[in-house]
Amino acid sequence: MKNRRHIARLAGWSIVVACLVLALKSVAWRLTGSVALYSDALESVINVFTALLAWGAIRISHKPADKGHPFGHHKAEYFSTVIAGVLIVSAALLIFKEAIASLQAPTPLGAPLTGMGVNLVATIVNGLWAWLLITAGRRARSPALAADGRHILVDVVTSVGVLVGLVLVLTTGWLFLDSLMAIAVGINVLREGWKVISLSVDGLMDAALDDEESELIRQTIAESATGAIEVHDIKTRSAGHVSFIEFHLVVDGDMSVADSHAICNRIEDALSTSVPGANITIHVEPDDEIEQDSLTIS
Repeated sequence: MKNRRHIARLAGWSIVVACLVLALKSVAWRLTGSVALYSDALESVINVFTALLAWGAIRISHKPADKGHPFGHHKAEYFSTVIAGVLIVSAALLIFKEAIASLQAPTPLGAPLTGMGVNLVATIVNGLWAWLLITAGRRARSPALAADGRHILVDVVTSVGVLVGLVLVLTTGWLFLDSLMAIAVGINVLREGWKVISLSVDGLMDAALDDEESELIRQTIAESATGAIEVHDIKTRSAGHVSFIEFHLVVDGDMSVADSHAICNRIEDALSTSVPGANITIHVEPDDEIEQDSLTIS
């Protein structure tokens, strides 16, 4: 419960931080008239929307299971990240539109040093917040929070690139570099949007846990299933912050229900320690169900 409140608070503060960064970047754009800074500010508009989506999705995903949703609401976070990905791609297309228009009719920059200074402050704030969100999202297994942090990190890289581009514009006097930098920003944003959508679709399609976590699960089962004969048909998937693990446990056909239940309890306790918050389903079978492709218990 404490962890849930912490994640919800971070998601709420993300909205505040996103609005602050957007305000700073908008000021920087207005001061300079730079299309590259415009593209950077536009990406921050998307950050505000993704922060709102993440906040709402996290609140829904942590609701307990009910009669209409007996498996919980964990996948709400994936829906929010798909929508966020679509918004990010839309922002990239708007950036391309403005950059091409500016490339055809470049305009001199106004108050560039002041604007760059304001944008630098926004970039530092964004960098610190991205690090915090990604760290917390991974620890809490929250795809919405981690996706929000990754997108903000891309925004940080974008902002650094924009500032470097503006320095080149000032030193060379080549105004078209401003538009080229905006196009580069758009490509980076487009790539990130596609990445966010792909990861979210994997979650919606019940993709298996990664190799490292799957191996940890197999090792934990093997070490804690003493008394059983073998384990087969291990299946895993994740839904938001919850990992689902199910498998068949083969025991001696003459073993009592109480003894086989004790083995299941021991395995569940071990898996809950290795994979916090896991939802575990074990199907017990007699020894005439032994299969070739299985995990043998020593």
